Amino acid sequence: MKNTPFTKRHIALGAKMHEFAGYDMPIEYSGIIDEHLTVCNAVGVFDVSHMGEIWVKGPKALEFVQRVTTNNAAALEVGKVQYSCFTNDQGGIVDDLLVYKYEEQKFLMVVNAANLDKDWQWCLAHKIDGAELENASDNMAQLAVQGPKALATLQKLTSIDLTTIPYYTFKVGEMAGVKDVIISNTGYTGAGGFELYFYPQYADQIWDAVFKAGEEFGIKPAGLGARDTLRLEMGFCLYGNDLDDTTTPIEAGLGWITKFVDGKDFTARRILEEQKQNGVARKLVGFEMVDRGIPRHGYNFVDAEGNVIGHVTSGTMSPTRKIGIGMGYVKTECSKPGTEIGIDVRGRRLRAVVVRPPFRKKEE
Repeated sequence: MKNTPFTKRHIALGAKMHEFAGYDMPIEYSGIIDEHLTVCNAVGVFDVSHMGEIWVKGPKALEFVQRVTTNNAAALEVGKVQYSCFTNDQGGIVDDLLVYKYEEQKFLMVVNAANLDKDWQWCLAHKIDGAELENASDNMAQLAVQGPKALATLQKLTSIDLTTIPYYTFKVGEMAGVKDVIISNTGYTGAGGFELYFYPQYADQIWDAVFKAGEEFGIKPAGLGARDTLRLEMGFCLYGNDLDDTTTPIEAGLGWITKFVDGKDFTARRILEEQKQNGVARKLVGFEMVDRGIPRHGYNFVDAEGNVIGHVTSGTMSPTRKIGIGMGYVKTECSKPGTEIGIDVRGRRLRAVVVRPPFRKKEE
């Protein structure tokens, strides 16, 4: 297994460790619910150094990004971030990712750790002259400092006014005495905060400074377990569960990151345009349990007669709502919010209702 620059820290702090995407990663420290609520109410820190980072540089950098991603990168200004995805020749999702416009001819694509090798090969297969690709994943560490007290925590460590970095934008500057840190107002929790990208040799310096700065706010390290429950409460997709090579962005409700603008001929554009125009047979929906029970990945959705109409892709007991929540694909005719559906839980049909995420509202 690979280690991140923080692996020894996690072990020393007593984290429950497990393999994830080839890395030895912390699943939880004080407990998933405690970490989840800490991020919702104060500030928590996630080691996300396992994520993949690919630089695209050169005069044809934009042309390449436009070719391999579905969103319209031409709309990006320097300092802006965009959610997007790679699609394969059938319209399925190779991966979902963030695209950073770092300079006029330089983009950073941040991809899922488990898909890095696949994504890198996909990019190489579609490489064009004038666009230089660099897999910088091993030379970049990343911390996600998340929660309502994240800004106050990090503001102590930089002269950059963090209030001037709106959602889905970034700045590059000094943080905790380290130069050239990417300070990005992004995250996977819905609780606000920043993601910090830096060279691995500064990992200890930044970790220590962040935890010292957040001490007065009750800062805690958080693991992948809480990261998953937080993203699910917001209705954020997880690759491998809600998205994969067989699900299209239109089926997954990601039409908003699938832009059919003039001159943008991305992979499977015609297939996805047709789906957008004519509709799809299934859709990804959010749902809440009516009956008591915890929905799990792979459980079937059933109608009143017990016929299978889809399957659960993500599910959990919501730490803030104390009810079962989840996402999954259902037949399009069953996808309207307010529709009652059944979930087959070990032979019992439990009632659920289709809702539009997020499940966690701002006041919670």
